[in-house]
Amino acid sequence: MSSEDMVQLLKKLDIQDMAGYTRRFIDDFEQAVNSKLDIQKDIDWTGVLCLGMGGSGAGGMYLSTLADHSGGIPFVVWRDYGLPSWWGPDWLIIATSYSGNTEETLDGVREALESGGTVIGISSGGELEKIISDNDDCLYLSVPGGQMPRSAFGHLFGMQLATCWEIGIIEKPGVKELSSMIERLRSLSIDSDISGGNGLVTSVAESMLGKQIGIITPTVLSSAGRRFTNQLNENSDVFARSSELPEMNHNEIVAWASSESNEHSLIYFSCNEIHPRIRSRMNWMLENIENNNSWIIDCEGESLLERLLYASHISDWISISLALLQGVDPSEMGSITDLKVHLSTI
Repeated sequence: MSSEDMVQLLKKLDIQDMAGYTRRFIDDFEQAVNSKLDIQKDIDWTGVLCLGMGGSGAGGMYLSTLADHSGGIPFVVWRDYGLPSWWGPDWLIIATSYSGNTEETLDGVREALESGGTVIGISSGGELEKIISDNDDCLYLSVPGGQMPRSAFGHLFGMQLATCWEIGIIEKPGVKELSSMIERLRSLSIDSDISGGNGLVTSVAESMLGKQIGIITPTVLSSAGRRFTNQLNENSDVFARSSELPEMNHNEIVAWASSESNEHSLIYFSCNEIHPRIRSRMNWMLENIENNNSWIIDCEGESLLERLLYASHISDWISISLALLQGVDPSEMGSITDLKVHLSTI
């Protein structure tokens, strides 16, 4: 489908301007990571527990990946009510809820505060702002509101990252390094845009139509793979599954190799700095699992952070393209809204 056709579908279907928010992703991220935060360095934590659900919780996965790659303390993501049994006040909590009213996140925050924990809350307002602002030992950080949580990833993850940099628990890149990364990501954004881009995202989306979708990543890119799966669920209204190399080679590979090649589409995320044995595994799969709908997305970048952002941004555009090709509004999420209404009556 041509770029002009996709633009017409955007005008017809994208009622809440998901494409517009996606175009502003890099600007949102840049604004957030350059926020002036009055936070003292404090590396005397056993670890960081990241509370958050859905689009608001995605950034916690990325923080965990960055910490696993080059951090000094563990980051654990918690997507549930309450807190894990092992948690204690020596663990810093970063609670993220775009609306500020996510009930699972608020439940965990209240339990943490009752137990003497320290919480950094990030939202666009809501109950989370009130709870955190009323506690002198905690910190509330605001992000711009008015959009779908999954489209606010630049604001949310950028603020989470800026916070961790300021505290000193994740290493901050130099000013020049950060600026160069932002400019490269801007070029990617222009190339990936449905309107005026190079057409790659539309081609990938076309290959996914009516297929079982598998997202296969090395562990170091798994957070981007999981977020891609969630974006396909919400933006495109399709089922997808994400799996990691090498783990999926010990189980899930059998199912993909046994299924009819015309029934599925496999999207591989790769990058230069993966373990050579992972690359060998990926190459074997490409050669031995028959599939005419396989794509390798080489996530470019000079750092893991850049590669993760590259993967996230191009996959956002793919999910929007797939939605449009199916005649779906990429902003609509009726079942989630209906469920929240139901829960509010209980």
